[in-house]
Amino acid sequence: MMKKLALIITSAVALSACSSMGFNNAPVTSAPVPTWKDAEANEFIPANQRAATALIRNAGLNLDPSRPLIVATLANINTLEESSPFGRIVAEHVSGQFTRNGYKMIEMKFREKVFMKQNVGEFLLTREIKDVAQNHSAQAVIVGTYAESDKLVFVNLKLIRPIDNVVISTVDYAVPMDKTIKALLGRR
Repeated sequence: MMKKLALIITSAVALSACSSMGFNNAPVTSAPVPTWKDAEANEFIPANQRAATALIRNAGLNLDPSRPLIVATLANINTLEESSPFGRIVAEHVSGQFTRNGYKMIEMKFREKVFMKQNVGEFLLTREIKDVAQNHSAQAVIVGTYAESDKLVFVNLKLIRPIDNVVISTVDYAVPMDKTIKALLGRR
């Protein structure tokens, strides 16, 4: 009886040890949950804010803070009719930074006459930019694209004068293709 009990206990301990091991005897570990400090230290939001500040600085006197602006969802450079949560959140960060710098931003989510595709965002197609900007008395429209590589996402933002489609300002930057960015791009 004692041998059976010892065998049962030994088997239970061995099974317990095995359950914490993956294939090839590698321990199964889960990714650590980010802390508030980790979130605060993330550079994604500041990178987008710096890009918006550069757009403002590069525009110089060509931009009037008293006249409204419109920002469109960034498009995937390979398929300009498509975007992702990445393209939508970059547009939100850029809009927020313009607002913090005293510019009047038109919120397109509540406007008509903008091409809306479910789960994509607000797209301003070239032929519609003049109409949308004129309807909202916008002095300029912020548009952008992004391109994915295996290690980086390249972003281009442009500030365009809708009257004649002249580019007033532009900025390029890249963000690392980390787990967060992959998730925003739908690449888990």
